[in-house]
Amino acid sequence: QKIAKQYCKNLLLEAGAEANVKPELLIYADDVKCAHGATVGELDKEAYFYMLQRGIDPIMAHALLVNSFLGEITESIKQEGIKTHFESLIINWMHQTQESAS
Repeated sequence: QKIAKQYCKNLLLEAGAEANVKPELLIYADDVKCAHGATVGELDKEAYFYMLQRGIDPIMAHALLVNSFLGEITESIKQEGIKTHFESLIINWMHQTQESAS
């Protein structure tokens, strides 16, 4: 029996942001076990508060939480070149976020 999984995780970063998610699997065989799910949410407010209380700058705390969310994605990439490329895009985004807030 074959197993298929599909996940769609979304992170809303601005007030008024929306995520329209419709996970959908087309199954053409009877011997396949499938699961799918979707989540949409904001940054963890408790983790953000914790970082602020320990002296981490609000912009850095926000960037660290986003980086943590994106890290779950990059960890699953098997091909090292592609993984490195996405990690560098994330780092560049974090630097731009910090510079624009300064």
